[in-house]
Amino acid sequence: MATMTMNPEPHARPSFEPIIKAAEAERKARGVVHFDPNRHLSFATPPEVFSMEDLGLEGVGVSPVAVSQPFQLFSEEAVEQFRAEVLNPEVMTKCRFQSNLAACQLRGYSRKYAPFIYDAWNNSETLSIISKIAGVDLIPVVNFEIGHVNFSVKSEKEAAEEVSSITRAKRSFAEDEGIGGCPWEDDKPVVGWHTDSYPFVCVLMLSDCTNMVGGETALMTGRGDVIKVRGPQKGCAVILQGRYITHQALRALGAQERITMVTSFRPRSPYLPDDSVLTTVRPVSDLNELYTEFATYRLEMLEERIRKQLKILRDNQQANKTLETTALKAFLSNQEEFIKRTNEELVEEDKVAFGYMEEIKFSSEAATPPKRIKSDS
Repeated sequence: MATMTMNPEPHARPSFEPIIKAAEAERKARGVVHFDPNRHLSFATPPEVFSMEDLGLEGVGVSPVAVSQPFQLFSEEAVEQFRAEVLNPEVMTKCRFQSNLAACQLRGYSRKYAPFIYDAWNNSETLSIISKIAGVDLIPVVNFEIGHVNFSVKSEKEAAEEVSSITRAKRSFAEDEGIGGCPWEDDKPVVGWHTDSYPFVCVLMLSDCTNMVGGETALMTGRGDVIKVRGPQKGCAVILQGRYITHQALRALGAQERITMVTSFRPRSPYLPDDSVLTTVRPVSDLNELYTEFATYRLEMLEERIRKQLKILRDNQQANKTLETTALKAFLSNQEEFIKRTNEELVEEDKVAFGYMEEIKFSSEAATPPKRIKSDS
């Protein structure tokens, strides 16, 4: 069984050290910064938003919106504060996870160590922007998933060699095809085809992408073909209904660092479907925190649904209306299934392969998620 590693491996420290020191100096110089939407949001409408229908997935998911093109979300000052908080040595030491697919991820740190990040993603104006683009009122799934960070850091030499290889490949491609300036791209994925654990994700770029090539997100449509959404620039974000769309992240070449922040969202309404699972996050999490937060919000949803149903029953009785037995039984069956799904996600700790993520190979079945339904209430 693989084990969870929360402390950085000794050989990884030299690559991160210069970035951490620069962020620490910036943090000390700036002092305490509180999130202010008037200063730190820098929203620009996405140039394009694709619908589930565009992807051949009409009727799937919790929203008709599939994915946005990259759009400006946060200001330069906000991004630098994000970097300062995630590159805090204490966060890097205490909140780092790794797996067979990712050498460095930061998770579950925001509420305790990163007040700016926590407030930014919980701010009503931030949520209003994300919800408007997503086509459904959203909130962060749980605190543990606020500001998940993925790291990719290379030496200056490695980045330079990639740029040189890209240049040679472009030249060779142009000569072979007889067409100068044809695009060149590396289609090797960082992670194989998969769906996310939660309904929506917002992926925010925290690195300078000036010399970066690649880094797109590839999406498998319901028709079986693939479309790509370009990677975001620094301070820009992409919103994706990743629970219902089979996708993969393609490699980014030519940059010394690539730091992305991923925050997961679910519908605010307890009456909308919640197909969240813990499959992709369970092996890289503090299960005490993750399970507590996951079970809490799921039970709160159940509580709200039961309260609503009780009101219906009492109001109908007061009005001397006949009990609609079929509707009541359908409600109870839905809640039984909801409880069953919640229970199945709380896998006992001794059965979890910490640090091991199964690579998912694409199949035609993966591109056909369950149909969207109007209500679980």
